[in-house]
Amino acid sequence: MALTPHQQHLRDRIMAAGVTAPPEPWRPVGRGTIAVGGLLGIGFAVHPESGHDLVLTVSHSGHGLFDAVTGLKLARDHEPAEDPDGQDLACPGLGQVADVRIPVAGTWGGGLHTAADGGWHIEVVAPEWPHHRVLLASGRGPWQGEHGESWWLVLDSSWSTFRAAGFSPTGRTLAVATSSDLTLWTRG
Repeated sequence: MALTPHQQHLRDRIMAAGVTAPPEPWRPVGRGTIAVGGLLGIGFAVHPESGHDLVLTVSHSGHGLFDAVTGLKLARDHEPAEDPDGQDLACPGLGQVADVRIPVAGTWGGGLHTAADGGWHIEVVAPEWPHHRVLLASGRGPWQGEHGESWWLVLDSSWSTFRAAGFSPTGRTLAVATSSDLTLWTRG
């Protein structure tokens, strides 16, 4: 199926954009990327004491819990009792949030928040399917604004299989999961 001129223009704009760091107030967490081999999905919780966003990773080798402000691994379960199931695609938490069921998005389905306070939103596009690109935008994004001004290509998954992308429920964390990595950004 041929693209319309408008679709071709958008595809060309996105393909011409290079990966760039998101603008203030966003900053990478730790080194920006956490290696998680065999990553299948992620979900969010909130630390009961610090109030930090937490990210639960579900992989072929178990579940991990990370602090989304520092990037530190807080807990690990190599042999979890269950993977995401039920209508909410949730699984038991770990460590400080062991008593919480955490909804997970990834290979099983599900989704993360695509918008956050302050007019931020993400778009996940695949102009060269199966490779996905994650765009962070304020305003109209690539449909109207300029790259580096109102939208930023923050991740190109051409090296790994895309799993999920989105904001935490608090809107303070942006996460992108691929089959090999978890990439996190946080804001004040």
